[in-house]
Amino acid sequence: MTADAILVEGVRKRYGDKQALDGLDLAVRRGTVHGVLGPNGAGKTTTVRILATLLRHDEGVVRVAGHDVRTEADAVRRRIGLLGQHAALDEELGGRQNLEMFGRLYHLGARRAGQRADELLERFGLADAGRKPVGQYSGGMRRRLDLAASLITEPEVLFLDEPTTGLDPRGRAEVWESVRSLVGGGTTVLLTTQYLEEADQLADRIAVVDRGRVVADGTPDELKSRAGQDRIDVVVRDGARLAEAAALLPAGPGEAAVDPDRRRVSVPVNDRMASLAETVRALEEAGIEAEDLALRRPTLDEVFLRLTGPKREDEEVIA
Repeated sequence: MTADAILVEGVRKRYGDKQALDGLDLAVRRGTVHGVLGPNGAGKTTTVRILATLLRHDEGVVRVAGHDVRTEADAVRRRIGLLGQHAALDEELGGRQNLEMFGRLYHLGARRAGQRADELLERFGLADAGRKPVGQYSGGMRRRLDLAASLITEPEVLFLDEPTTGLDPRGRAEVWESVRSLVGGGTTVLLTTQYLEEADQLADRIAVVDRGRVVADGTPDELKSRAGQDRIDVVVRDGARLAEAAALLPAGPGEAAVDPDRRRVSVPVNDRMASLAETVRALEEAGIEAEDLALRRPTLDEVFLRLTGPKREDEEVIA
């Protein structure tokens, strides 16, 4: 058994004269969550469809759970689960009936399908709602049930393609907790998302995809470090003293960013704690009152924007 549950090497895919994937490389270790970030049209959904054997690639090597997706598609399908962007549930049926239906579609016997449905309802905290029509479920409950359905066959590898799109914060948190539970049990998860906070919360590693290729891959902390140094943000109470406050901040490796509308100045620093202490002391000595003072790392939003850049005007959206 190899260390990688997913291996993608030099994959290319065209739709007519449009290049969707242009030499994509990706390796996902077993028992981890690997996030895939990218702007609309970067190739995220195309990648998931190829990995799930729903689409054939033009060039390159793709292996999932140790099997080639082109020559061993049946073996791959027996080892994967897929949760797409849209729920695949019958809203008139109860939660348990939906899971039983999926079990029978996967050729489980009636008895085993019922047992598996009960196991998954309990696992995802839906046992009390198992007989209620899905049309009466909240958004978070529906998504958890959809996630449960993708696990009917206990897959080694689970593909989550933007799993929390359209959910409110509570529903999103419910799905996150379910994903963490899955990975704790040994499942490998490939997560595509446009919610950078989601990737930061869940992913062990993140691949940033742009124009059909991976432009960066690393842990969230590694990617954040590529976006620049830590920063100190100061919001002064008196906007008239903003320029004075900016001049007092520690001299860092880059220029201070001043935002008069928000009465905020932000400056990059090398030594986080020493610079923070120096800032507090300088402001107190000058009698400048800070309404807010924060030491922060670069965000994934900043990483994303730096790595992907602006969308070209002639660029068409390709999933």
